[in-house]
Amino acid sequence: MAAVDVSDRIAALTSTMASIESVLDLPALRTAVADLEEEASAPDLWNDQENAQQVTSRLSFTQGEIRRFEALQSRMEDIPILFELAESESDEAALADAVKELESLESAVAELEVRTLLSGEYDAREAFVSIRSGAGGVDAADWAEMLLRMYTRYCERHNWPFEVNDTSYAEEAGIKSATFHVKVPYAYGTLSVEQGTHRLVRISPFDNQGRRQTSFAEVEVIPVVEQTDHIEIPEDEIRIDVFRSSGPGGQGVNTTDSAVRITHFPTGIVVSCQNERSQIQNRASAMAVLQSKLLELRRQEEQAKLDALKGDTAGSWGNQMRSYVLHPYQMVKDLRTEHETGNTSAVLDGEIDDFIEAGIRWRKKSTQPA
Repeated sequence: MAAVDVSDRIAALTSTMASIESVLDLPALRTAVADLEEEASAPDLWNDQENAQQVTSRLSFTQGEIRRFEALQSRMEDIPILFELAESESDEAALADAVKELESLESAVAELEVRTLLSGEYDAREAFVSIRSGAGGVDAADWAEMLLRMYTRYCERHNWPFEVNDTSYAEEAGIKSATFHVKVPYAYGTLSVEQGTHRLVRISPFDNQGRRQTSFAEVEVIPVVEQTDHIEIPEDEIRIDVFRSSGPGGQGVNTTDSAVRITHFPTGIVVSCQNERSQIQNRASAMAVLQSKLLELRRQEEQAKLDALKGDTAGSWGNQMRSYVLHPYQMVKDLRTEHETGNTSAVLDGEIDDFIEAGIRWRKKSTQPA
């Protein structure tokens, strides 16, 4: 590799890191860590378990952000030295290792740079992700369950804690719908680019004639509400029903009416939760989902007003945003960013980082003033 090429690439990385450092505002992050550490050390912290979990989660995340940047900064300082040593000793193996480290560093810096693009009003929030089967019958229900696995595997790969709030199983196979809570900062900003219609083309495993089937599933991502959001829900605007939890069978199915369904009359929104043993806990979880859906509805209405003022005539990118083809060839392609891969099995196993990164960059670019 030419010395000039290496020099240019290191200079580009140095410039990007400076930009990232400016956006992250490390002094502010360190102040936040000090404040959160003080909160976390309070003797009565765990008297309110929900607040305690939020404090410890924010503390862990913020500390991780600082460590991540400082680790990259340290690697940045080392990379020129690696090349100098390899060249001074004419060591081909050392030079190959230096090139490999440079490529790895470029990838890591690009990933961190994407995080700095998450500057929307709710991007720093945790997220509720809902998946609903669409057109395609039993194949669509099976497809919805495949997507649920894809996203939960993505969370597991990143060590993101999540909790499935509600699952409605289909009669033959798969699920009608599911909602899960991703309990990590920036989950909304990261996963919101996954919102929309996901299309699957494959040979149906449920068709005894082995015909090709196209099926659809909808993904919805909404930010979790916080105390400052002030989403008031009058009691006379909702109906709360309790019912017995359902499932595919076995010991996990409740034998008491602990599941809760809430219907919001003004909007027609219906949410349910059945993952907790207690009816009170399920009611609280269902109410949290309802508040988040109402917050997202308010955000969409405000955005629509802004778009009208700007004369925005672009269609929503949320519809049919990605296609997954398993037959007659194998390819996953994002219809907005044009990003694609032939490794469908990896994608369905949760390796969607490249698609999410491309989506975040695309969104940032498409929302910038012309």
